[in-house]
Amino acid sequence: MELLKEFLKLSLLAFAVSLIITAVLGPIFIPWLRKLKFGQEIREEGPAWHQKKSGTPTMGGIMFIIGIAVSVAVTGVIFALNGNFDVKFARCILLFGVSLGFGMIGFVDDYIKVVKKRNLGLTAAQKFIMQVVFAAVYVAVLYVMGELNTAVKIPFTSIEWTMPMWLYIPFVMFVVVGVVNAVNLTDGLDGLASSVTAVVALFFAAASYIAFNEYGVTVFSVALFGGLLGFLCYNKYPAKVFMGDTGSLFLGAAVALMAIDLKMPIFLILVGFIYFMETLSVIIQTSYFKYTRKKYGEGRRVFKMTPLHHHFEMTGWKETKIVKVFTLVTIILCAVAYLAI
Repeated sequence: MELLKEFLKLSLLAFAVSLIITAVLGPIFIPWLRKLKFGQEIREEGPAWHQKKSGTPTMGGIMFIIGIAVSVAVTGVIFALNGNFDVKFARCILLFGVSLGFGMIGFVDDYIKVVKKRNLGLTAAQKFIMQVVFAAVYVAVLYVMGELNTAVKIPFTSIEWTMPMWLYIPFVMFVVVGVVNAVNLTDGLDGLASSVTAVVALFFAAASYIAFNEYGVTVFSVALFGGLLGFLCYNKYPAKVFMGDTGSLFLGAAVALMAIDLKMPIFLILVGFIYFMETLSVIIQTSYFKYTRKKYGEGRRVFKMTPLHHHFEMTGWKETKIVKVFTLVTIILCAVAYLAI
């Protein structure tokens, strides 16, 4: 009990450090990005009114990544000095390290876009291969640590399905790569991915601390929550900075890995419902367009525009309304998911 109380204090410290570091970096980092002309190029396929955002500094995800890194480092040092550093906290470092790897993929993609002026960045194949590699690294490190557990919790039951290794490894890779790209698709409006993911991070903080006593995940999740709140000071509408693929790929990996670490990947259907629907809208739109073009000679659409947040924009919803509604939906479904543990 005393250890849990001490850990709660350290979690609050992790939250505060990440929040403050990220918020303080804003006035320093954003002008620097603008000076380097690291501005976002807005694709013509999106809503026409988004063109006014062209030139807004991107790669701002570096801000909250630094905040989280400092937070994890400070907490780790304190754990070590108190003699409490163990395999649970080592998993916290693993979560951050692998998420950082995905953030580096995003950084390369952003760099190609803003510096090399190739708006599409890395090819889909290049990103996919690198993402699979980092997902494999995560599984491999867990295996070496002796911490690889193939059990998966089934929502609303006490059942844990222990998957065979031959199925679990590709399943993990599918979840990680799928969630990473889903969060990337969600990052299309000011503050949308930040707000939704902040709620998801808070859910995993509560689940890991209250339900499972997995304080390594708790430290990482509260640091993520704090970093996103600090980032929202500059990313909320009208955004002064975008997170870029640097931030969105980091966030996607963080969400997926926290779920896997807690044996909760199936729960992502609830807590990550917005990510799921954003991705599903693109799949439906693309598939239906190709089908109707082949059958009728002209492509037809189900949605006015995808991902889904653009559909609501095209129906007249303001960005702020979409962000509020999507965040509220996430809050409700995270509450449901917690009851499903």
